[in-house]
Amino acid sequence: MFENFDPNQNHYFFEKKDSIPTVFIHGVGLDHQMWDKQVNYLKEFSILTYDLLGHGKTPCNKEKLNFNDFSNQLLEILDHLEIEKINLVGFSLGSLIALDFSSHYQKKIEKLLLIGTTYKRSAKERSLVLERYNQAKLNKPISKQALKRWFSDKYLENNQKTYDLFMNILNKQPEDHKNFLKAYELFANHKDNIAEIQKIDRKTLVMTGSDDLGSTPKMSEELVKDLVNSSYIEIKGGKHLCSIECADDVNMNIKNFINN
Repeated sequence: MFENFDPNQNHYFFEKKDSIPTVFIHGVGLDHQMWDKQVNYLKEFSILTYDLLGHGKTPCNKEKLNFNDFSNQLLEILDHLEIEKINLVGFSLGSLIALDFSSHYQKKIEKLLLIGTTYKRSAKERSLVLERYNQAKLNKPISKQALKRWFSDKYLENNQKTYDLFMNILNKQPEDHKNFLKAYELFANHKDNIAEIQKIDRKTLVMTGSDDLGSTPKMSEELVKDLVNSSYIEIKGGKHLCSIECADDVNMNIKNFINN
């Protein structure tokens, strides 16, 4: 896959094959690299990964971000590549962006896949996210805490390379940290637009790790009730980044869903 920038300096990788492109949207504080296991597995598909505004190598010039900014970013990349129709995969913040994009540009979506999505947070769940955002705002280190929420201890012990990669992505330079906070603030304060979500009729697969404490199986079950054409798969033993720790399971489900 070749590294590229579109005219708006969006950093992306696109591998064109004879299929509807599958687009992957990463989570807050991460970048396109979180999808390496999916990219390597789904080699027969056209694949597009990219860095969200203010993440990886994509700049961000705005003081405050909203979901329109992120949906417009994806639209810019698709227009640049002259892509009319996509399968869209989102993770965490990326899932919320995927839902927002789908609610505005439903005709562009063939199928929708949502992994580790927050939905209908309780007051307690909301306060925990805001607490983490406030810690990050005070420059308190949150990387190790994040990895413990995202992976099992056993996985981190046995996969030093993954641990090092994610610590490297999460420990940011001051300018990158400032941009990360813009996206994190949006994520922490997000309130679901249930009426818009109920209008999405694309065939949708919702997946969550059975041990995900932040984007719980209960949230996914609630989301499936509101998405008219959706189904739910729980990834056994997975935490938030089940797409990496339980990659075989997640990849097989993505492939089956896109092919069927």
